[in-house]
Amino acid sequence: MKSSSIILFLFILLSVTGYTQDVWTNKSRALPDDLRKVPVAIYLMHSPNPNFPELNTTGTHKEHKYVWKHATSVISPNEDLEVIKAGSFIWYSPEGWIRNTEYSRKQFADRFDCPKGVLKKGVEYRFKENYRWGSNLYGGDALWNIIAKDNDGNIFKGMALLETEAELLTTKQ
Repeated sequence: MKSSSIILFLFILLSVTGYTQDVWTNKSRALPDDLRKVPVAIYLMHSPNPNFPELNTTGTHKEHKYVWKHATSVISPNEDLEVIKAGSFIWYSPEGWIRNTEYSRKQFADRFDCPKGVLKKGVEYRFKENYRWGSNLYGGDALWNIIAKDNDGNIFKGMALLETEAELLTTKQ
């Protein structure tokens, strides 16, 4: 019985370890693994940045006391690109980058109003209400990213850091 319990424990431990695979294995480098060695060819930006919380008085997400309001925009300046995936990593503790969100091409297309998930050359696409909601004030950074490919199958990225702060916004900045 003792050996079968040990085997079961090891199986569960290995399963959990595999499931929670670290997205940032080389802590001597700034970027998570998915973004390293991929050339930049997409502009990604957040506004306002840094981003400060406000009291949630909008009537939506009533269960949350605070909202961090910002918009995220993306442009492919040189050519049409087909989105493979998009999302963000967050850093709010000493552990560093962890995966926050990941959107498929279809999910990206819906959120950014980008037909078929194809970034047309020079066209700006916006995730207008890319808001963060919460009941506690805490700061952290979000590294938003987009991975896309050209007609030849070459892979490119766009990325932008969003600084979310813990101080309540009391006046418009």
